Amino acid sequence: MGQDGKTRVIVFGAHPDDCEYVAAGVAARWASKGHAVKFVSCTNGDVGHHAMAGGPLAQRRTAEVKRCAKILGIEAQVLDNHDGELMPTLENRKTIVRLIREWRADVVVSHRPNDYHPDHRYVGALVQDAAYMVTVPYLCPDTPHLRHNPVFLFSEDKFLKPTPFSPDIVVAIDDVIGKKLACFEALESQVYEGGCNATADQLPQDKAGKEARRKKVMDDHRAYFGSKADLFRKALATWYGKKAAAKVKFAEAFEICEYGVRPSNVEIRKLFPF
Repeated sequence: MGQDGKTRVIVFGAHPDDCEYVAAGVAARWASKGHAVKFVSCTNGDVGHHAMAGGPLAQRRTAEVKRCAKILGIEAQVLDNHDGELMPTLENRKTIVRLIREWRADVVVSHRPNDYHPDHRYVGALVQDAAYMVTVPYLCPDTPHLRHNPVFLFSEDKFLKPTPFSPDIVVAIDDVIGKKLACFEALESQVYEGGCNATADQLPQDKAGKEARRKKVMDDHRAYFGSKADLFRKALATWYGKKAAAKVKFAEAFEICEYGVRPSNVEIRKLFPF
């Protein structure tokens, strides 16, 4: 945390929509208090659609996350790596190190390194491998090193092997759920159009059909984000008290990575001042 008391946060996702799924709510909360947040998509998403691909899709998805950044009051960057082809190379590790240093991050968030998608796994591995190395002066000496290792966090997922996700930090996002849902209105190629796993015949062409699909998709997303509060109700009580936690409808959860700073509960409350 800087001398101005502001927290600087950088979130890494594999594709242009991943950061929004796991951290749009907490990002909006940080941003509303004047803290600095940046979302980084480590691939350009250029194969993530059933009917288009390549440069046009990459440009479209970049535009979508830029719109999300405006909604949330944060910054967004998309790295020019092909979707589905990210590898845990030394070059990519150095890119992550430089991005964390340039942002002067206090908190770094990424996928866990066990996940169904190789791009997700390798983002987790790359960010995990950058932990501590961001403090080493003669690695990437062209970018000033950090004096202190940040807190590294993993975003929530459902995978159980080799270890299940541990909800060390859970944040209520009821007051910003409108902004999070607005992001998914903006992520039209992935949400309304279904990304790479939909088919053209699923998309209605008439006005009434389009509106009905849009409503169903957004209702499904609202229900999905609402399920997180129920899933992590016990952990919410740790941070908000049992009575307040029982009223929370929407939440985001994070696991502390052992390779970064291991913050105390007091330090966590300073980093998450809401």
